[in-house]
This record gives sequence, structure tokens and C-alpha cells, in this order.
Amino acid sequence: MSTSIVNETFYPYPADNVWRALTDPAALGEWLMPNDFKPEIGHKFTFRTDPAPPYFDGIAHCEVVELDPPCVLAYSWRGGPLPNTKVRWLLTPSEGGTLLRLEHSGFDLGDPGQRAAFSRLAGGWGGKIIIRFTAVLEGMA
Repeated sequence: MSTSIVNETFYPYPADNVWRALTDPAALGEWLMPNDFKPEIGHKFTFRTDPAPPYFDGIAHCEVVELDPPCVLAYSWRGGPLPNTKVRWLLTPSEGGTLLRLEHSGFDLGDPGQRAAFSRLAGGWGGKIIIRFTAVLEGMA
């Protein structure tokens, strides 16, 4: 059984501003984790944070797999018990701003390690990270 984390948030900013907060390595490091990200198809990069034993050593190994500025960004996400999941950002411009959809997919909740990672990431994406993303975005405007 594969399960996804989904979060949609409307931001009162143009898609270009939201895109920059998602793809600028310094901004990304502020709201998510330190990284060596480049918005280029095939670019392999890492996110680094404090380890969360016993499942996560603090490193997420990623690769940009989809890029359509300023509408779609997707990268693989592998770390701890996660063999290969996918983070996909979809930006939809609308009147007065941009709807940002996050989908982190590919979790096998039958696996205890992946179930723990799913729970931890769902809380992170839905809470602290979205709040920090908003703060970075507001600072960039």
C-alpha cells in the first residue's frame, strides 16, 4: 500500500516569488534544511539535518526529476528507511496569488520504519516547514 502526504496552501504572492522560495538554495536552507540544491533536471543533492535515530541519519539524498518553472518541481527523496519517495510541488497561479500543492508520495505504511518516517514527515510538512516557508516567502516579498 502506497500513501502520500498532501498539503495545499494559498499564498498572496505571484508564482515567481513562490518558485524562488522553493528553488533558491539559500531560501530553501532557511525554511527546510541546508542543501546543495540546483534547479536542474538530474541534479543530485542532499538535505542535511540532525539525525533522528533509529531510522534517520540526518541526510536525505535527492535528485531533481521534474522541472517546469514556475509551475512544477519534483525530486526523489531517499533517507533512513525510505528507499525512494518523491516530493512534488505544483504552483497554480490564481487571482490574488498562488496555490501551492505539496505531494510527498511513495510511502509503504506496511513497513514500520516507513510508517514512522511518514508520521514524522507529515507533521513536518504540515506544520513547522509550512510556517517557516511562509516566513521566508514573506521576507522575500
